[in-house]
Amino acid sequence: MNANHFAIPRFGFGCMRLPLLDPKDQKSIDMPQFKQMVDAFLEAGGTYFDTAYVYHEGASETALREALVERYPRDAYQIATKNPASMFDSAEKARACFDESFSRLGVDYVDFYLLHNLGAERTAKFDEYGMWEFISEKKAEGAIRNIGFSLHDNPDVLEELLTAHPEVDFVQLQVNYLDWDDPVIQSRALLEVAANHGKPVIIMDPVRGGRLAELPERAAAPLRAVDPDAGMASWAYRFCWNLPNVITVLSGASTIDQMRENAASFKANRPFSDAERAALDEALDALRAVPIIPCTNCGYCLKGCPKQVAIPIIMMLLNLETMTGNGAFSKHNYQWQAEPGKASDCIQCGSCEVTCPQGIPIIEHLRDAVRKYEG
Repeated sequence: MNANHFAIPRFGFGCMRLPLLDPKDQKSIDMPQFKQMVDAFLEAGGTYFDTAYVYHEGASETALREALVERYPRDAYQIATKNPASMFDSAEKARACFDESFSRLGVDYVDFYLLHNLGAERTAKFDEYGMWEFISEKKAEGAIRNIGFSLHDNPDVLEELLTAHPEVDFVQLQVNYLDWDDPVIQSRALLEVAANHGKPVIIMDPVRGGRLAELPERAAAPLRAVDPDAGMASWAYRFCWNLPNVITVLSGASTIDQMRENAASFKANRPFSDAERAALDEALDALRAVPIIPCTNCGYCLKGCPKQVAIPIIMMLLNLETMTGNGAFSKHNYQWQAEPGKASDCIQCGSCEVTCPQGIPIIEHLRDAVRKYEG
């Protein structure tokens, strides 16, 4: 099976970071704005919506029902959702997610169903709970059209999983130009493994959690010199839209303006010219010279944190200081953005590091934040 089999536009909608009425309440989704975003996405030719059982603490699936399922015919879109079995202490609880997702979404089938966030020790519970067999059974019953998994690990692990589970129809991988030849993420090698197994790919994190949408000046300058009118995010999306063996690329818009900008970029998409490729290489060299924390703001670290430390915000502020050199500004923002949940509240239980898809030494960085912003 190849990507062309699915005939899905490469402009996908990732429903992980939806607009909020209250930034501290992940369930407070701004439904009027989200409906506008859904409308704009469909008008631009997109059809693929990606959500998950855990996104927005469960509210993403419910919001998608209200904004999409209840407003458009079922053949106008595809829905993907995911099962986080590694978060649960029993197979019964893990499997119960399936019915709950369907209830939230208001559908009787999903087009794509994924085992969520495989990699490291997380994979063991999917095996232990028989989740591979479970989703295969649901596919045979007609409740799932295509089965797959999302992975945050290295190419060797992907090779092992695809060898052990040839029954999957696709994989979802972290791919972007910053991680293309990164020694940890290895996006290029991951895509090669998938292609060798004949598995098409859904791309997540094409803008690296927003980092590639807001570049430091020394990285943005060569891109602006070639195309002054192009937004920084468009470079990241074009890199992914034009890769082979790709079903779709998830755009994680959080505002209607971001969605409109992404839609315009998709309509104007074209392969890079030689001059554009050279500019992107120059920008990449500049980015790699800045040793920032590879946080994508996925929020997985927050789910098991007993003190609800504001980890993604703290990582963002540390990165902001690194990129701008303005520690005073980051310290000022820390006083209100990390309240409640300051770095000093951390009890070093390690639950955040176990769930972090990027393998970030979070506790070490929190100690750094205490020293810089609470001293």
